[in-house]
Amino acid sequence: MKKLLLVMVLALWVVATADAQDYRTGIGFRGGPSFGVTAKHFFTPDQAGEVLLLSRWGGFHVTGLYQFHASGLLVNGLHYYYGAGAHYGSFPGETGRKFYSNPDKNYTVVGLDGILGIEYNFSNFPFNVSLDWKPDINFSGGKMFWPDELALSIRYVWGMR
Repeated sequence: MKKLLLVMVLALWVVATADAQDYRTGIGFRGGPSFGVTAKHFFTPDQAGEVLLLSRWGGFHVTGLYQFHASGLLVNGLHYYYGAGAHYGSFPGETGRKFYSNPDKNYTVVGLDGILGIEYNFSNFPFNVSLDWKPDINFSGGKMFWPDELALSIRYVWGMR
């Protein structure tokens, strides 16, 4: 499975072109295990920063990501991206939870994130949609790996190229 994933990523990399995205900035909503607001801004046509303000387990977390975008997927307007970043969050404890189970404690987490996704930009409509996987690992406040962040984002975009 790992070899297949590596071959697929390398194949996508080979067919990618430098002019990846069709917009400059987008803001919208993200839904998944964590839900909230997403804002993405392109520094160059193929490199972007994204900030996520999200809620989960009755708390919040803020994530900053640096992403590399590329086109070359067989559908016009469909792009893929990958990148990494960091997060900070705070969650209240709750009895009965598998993690963060002490109700007398607030948990503060800091960690690293990865991201891998696809994004579709509508040609005559100032919106896009993306589907991504954002695994993360906490280094403080509950040292654990969270592989379950699969999310759908919908953004209003402007600064069309």
